Amino acid sequence: MADTKTPLKPDGFYHIFNHATGNELLFRTDNNYLFFLKKYYEYISPIAETFCYCLMPNHFHFVVKIKEEKEIEIFFKLKAKTKNLQKKTENLRGFQNLVGLEISKQFGHFFNSYAKAYNKEHLRIGSLFANRFKRKSITNQKYLLKLVHYIHYNPVNDGYCENIEKWKYSSYNALISGKPTRLKREEVISWFEDRDNFIFYHNREPDIDDI
Repeated sequence: MADTKTPLKPDGFYHIFNHATGNELLFRTDNNYLFFLKKYYEYISPIAETFCYCLMPNHFHFVVKIKEEKEIEIFFKLKAKTKNLQKKTENLRGFQNLVGLEISKQFGHFFNSYAKAYNKEHLRIGSLFANRFKRKSITNQKYLLKLVHYIHYNPVNDGYCENIEKWKYSSYNALISGKPTRLKREEVISWFEDRDNFIFYHNREPDIDDI
């Protein structure tokens, strides 16, 4: 079950999602969507690999895998040195106690960075996101396939387009193309056996049980 407190552990797969507060929008222009992805990769690429995503006017979804502990440890130690926080890091009871907290904070820094820029651009004040981002651990291969399908189908399900390939702000088109991408495309396609089966799987309404 999704919540806002489940620890984000190294090597773990997670469904990360959230929505805007009240009737607010997270994205009003093309530039908002593009800037959100730019900041996402800036903050999240050092700690997680991205498999799929969908950005909607008032909410978003990502499927990520947190990187291995050693790689994350190196990143946060370098970050701590850069920010003069080495003493604080050394005083904690080992990196094992630090990693889950710092991974969540990294996501928080990303959302805060986007919200500040968005508020400034649109002359608004107050919280942009409804609450702390939600996360759900993914431990089942069958559920993982259903989730990828569900995420890509969101714009159709919500009436924003008739076909998933028409929505510009999801990972679907990048996953079926041959263009360079930061997504783990080959691994995602392999979950569905091949590209043709990936497309075939997506050309039907998803089974949303347990999503």
